[in-house]
Amino acid sequence: MASPALLMRVVASAYSVAEKAATIVRNVMSAGDLGIVEKAGPNDLQTEADRLVQMSICASLARKFPKVTIIGEEELPTDDVTEDLIEDGHCEEILKKPCPAQYTGIKEEELVIWVDPLDGTKEYTEGLLDHVTVLIGIAYGGKAIAGVINQPYYNYEAGANAVLGRTIWGVLGMGAFGFQLTEAPAGKHIVVTTRSHSSALVNECITALNPDQVIRVGGAGNKIIQLIEGKASAYVFASPGCKKWDTCAPEAILHAVGGKITDIRGNSFQYNKEVKHMNSAGVLATLRNYDYYASRIPNTVKESLVP
Repeated sequence: MASPALLMRVVASAYSVAEKAATIVRNVMSAGDLGIVEKAGPNDLQTEADRLVQMSICASLARKFPKVTIIGEEELPTDDVTEDLIEDGHCEEILKKPCPAQYTGIKEEELVIWVDPLDGTKEYTEGLLDHVTVLIGIAYGGKAIAGVINQPYYNYEAGANAVLGRTIWGVLGMGAFGFQLTEAPAGKHIVVTTRSHSSALVNECITALNPDQVIRVGGAGNKIIQLIEGKASAYVFASPGCKKWDTCAPEAILHAVGGKITDIRGNSFQYNKEVKHMNSAGVLATLRNYDYYASRIPNTVKESLVP
């Protein structure tokens, strides 16, 4: 059998690296000292888990795929990573799947990996553990083509003997795995939005959609999971807070199952390595009925958000 295509090797490694990351996240929490640092303010935090996980993910992937560009949220030195943070395994199951034809010829230097080591840091510090995800997004030609989302605390409310955590992954042209794809109730408009970064503009936009229900949760990864598991019908964030590492992995998974994500103005996100990191025109994502929500975003909101 021919050796697996580069993309499948990267995704298979990212899967194992994300599982290792989840263990680190849980270990930091159970050790009891989160090592919290404020970056730009009380809603922009970094913990020991953010730091260790990013070092683990970036160093592990860089060792295996030295020519791939890896961009992580935290600004950290990469040279002093201890061996215990390195994960060199891969998911055999992923390697067995055939790579979509359009991606079989990709070279290492053409890939950009966007890493959010701990999406939902604020929620992590507050014990809202189901909001937390580890995000590894893989981009080619400026587009998000594959992604891994790990939820370290999935199932944590199921009692002391519950098996914690799950890993969701997807590749464009292949589909997404590790969860049960479910559509939101027909005819219901359930909007998921930010929990800790609300503003007048965010609320004006949501009001204009006239939703039946608004869910406020942390983490972009978590919000996309709400869409693909049918708990929400649209993810709307009319604010510049989101970054490329927040959206790359979720976008690949959402697009792999036929959903759509853009900024509030309807522009696609670009993920080439030179791009600016901020998604300054916000986020609009749906599994189905994207046009319905896009058509209801007020022009005043669109004009307030400059890409």
